[in-house]
Amino acid sequence: MSVINITEIKDFVNKNIVIFHQRKINSLDSLSLKKILKKNPYLIKAKNIETAGELIASLLEAFLSSSEEKIFGDFLENLAIFIASKTKSGHKSAATGIDLEFFDSNTHYLVSIKSGENWGNSSQHKKLEQDFQDAVRVIKQSNQKLLIQPILGICYGKTNTKYMKKGYWKLVGQNFWFFISGIKELYKDIIEPIGYKAKEHNQKFNSDKSKIVNRLTKEFINKFCNADGSIDWKSLVEFNSGNYDLDKINL
Repeated sequence: MSVINITEIKDFVNKNIVIFHQRKINSLDSLSLKKILKKNPYLIKAKNIETAGELIASLLEAFLSSSEEKIFGDFLENLAIFIASKTKSGHKSAATGIDLEFFDSNTHYLVSIKSGENWGNSSQHKKLEQDFQDAVRVIKQSNQKLLIQPILGICYGKTNTKYMKKGYWKLVGQNFWFFISGIKELYKDIIEPIGYKAKEHNQKFNSDKSKIVNRLTKEFINKFCNADGSIDWKSLVEFNSGNYDLDKINL
């Protein structure tokens, strides 16, 4: 394993955390009223939301929460690949479901990187297992004697290292960052640069988000509010879920 200077990691984080914030802003540009109104209207009503502004803000937060997790997960994946490229000559994998590949101690490692432990449902877990098996099989075709070890690397969490029955190791939190870097405290060292200009970036993001909330609120009022200003819930539910066609089908 080659040694990586912590300054290199901080420089990478400082530069690429800007991309994370920019992608958050870009995600707002793709928003439309139709898109955010796909969320559960019954849940909104159950929360006793009665103003258009509050409704739009709630829907927008739900949308951004899910997209932000994906965007930041991509950032952490790229950081892990960068570190492994410096310490183990690793590279981004072209295999389906595999993010990182490298050789170390005569072993070919296949690494799938996830942000947190609650990363998917049972079907997605089975898909990962199949992706590992497929990648191992393809590599074995050219070298039957090669040692290949799949790894599920999870960026944060406290679960202890575990060998899964489907043939891969699960490395979580500190253990994962140490595995790719050889630096025991790296999981702590990266927290400071991740906050690089965080206040400035979030002020810009919140300013842009406020404009989106105002625009969508205006559009919502025009389409889904009664003359007295109240929300027309039946109209909203019809827009979200109205699709009656059973009169045309013989079940």
